[in-house]
Amino acid sequence: MTSEILNADQIKQMILAALPQEITQQFDQTGDAEYVHIINGYGRFRVALMKQRNGWDLTARVIPMEIPRFENTGMLDSCKNLTKWAQGMVLITGPAGCGKSTTLAVLIEMINQSRHDHIITIEEPIEIVYEPKKCQVTQREINTHTLSQSNALRAALREDPDILVVSELRDLSTIQLAVSAAETGHLVFGSMNTINAAQTISRVVDSFPAEEQAIMRNMISESLRGVICQQLVPNKEGTGVHVAYEILIVTSPIASLIRSGKIGQINNAITTNRSNGMILMDNSLEMLANKGLISKDEACERSTNPAVMAQLITYGTLKKSRFSESGLNSGTIVAELVQAGILEEVSATDVRIILNAEIKEETIRRIAKGDFDKIWNILQQNSN
Repeated sequence: MTSEILNADQIKQMILAALPQEITQQFDQTGDAEYVHIINGYGRFRVALMKQRNGWDLTARVIPMEIPRFENTGMLDSCKNLTKWAQGMVLITGPAGCGKSTTLAVLIEMINQSRHDHIITIEEPIEIVYEPKKCQVTQREINTHTLSQSNALRAALREDPDILVVSELRDLSTIQLAVSAAETGHLVFGSMNTINAAQTISRVVDSFPAEEQAIMRNMISESLRGVICQQLVPNKEGTGVHVAYEILIVTSPIASLIRSGKIGQINNAITTNRSNGMILMDNSLEMLANKGLISKDEACERSTNPAVMAQLITYGTLKKSRFSESGLNSGTIVAELVQAGILEEVSATDVRIILNAEIKEETIRRIAKGDFDKIWNILQQNSN
């Protein structure tokens, strides 16, 4: 290590000293390269190289040495069921560098530990190395073991796989093969660089020619099992990150929306199906902010509706202070709301949601005679 500023030639020589010969040749020809660099005793790193005006650039991301346990990821329990299907397609999405590969590895390792199947992965490059447990695991790297994703997928269908893992679905040919594989009795896991479930489904459908999209909507409605969207959000201290998830589980009503092309109604369907283990990204951000894990500003910046997000976080903070810190009888407040005619008679579940600081706007609207602002004002007055 040195505190001196390195010039372009010094950086180039340092990078060259670490590059494998085949990567050096690829980099010379294309000006871009990506590979996994291993430092014995320290770990594995996903490295991206590029040439630019002032020389060479290198970005390295640490690859986890151990696959996290599902319980430590923050995913909803509904995601566990995505590993139990015999056939279908599961998509993990989010921006580059948001931990999609780790989430994918968590789900694949669950299969590896619980099923007796053949898993084939097609990656660029191989990041996490799986040790076979109950499954046979075959890992293939593009440009090392196969020429392309399309070639590898076509070949994989003749290699008796049960589960196919495609590191990224990026072009029509790969998406078409993945959907076909899911239709023909395989469980397919893939990743995409999309930011929410509705956009993911639209991206898959729109990648096909217009005359084929109706057929593909029908195929996807029958084969898609779920979509997990994620992003990494810095914590309040700036010392780490938390994962915010959007989770879509494809039920019969949602499959019907996909089939009929009503993708714009997916968000509403997620909102009304919280009991089925679904959640919108905005709700996940709100939960993290109300728990004090991320800042209000971070949540609002990443929300699709910053104004509503700000109101919900302020309400959640006020309610938590009112019920958890003031020592006043929160049950009395709920009773007052009922007597005032603001709330209908509520069930034990509704009361439990309110008292446990897990209330959501859709819950309030479901049990409210008046509007959300009336409840807000009463709680605000009682908190003073």
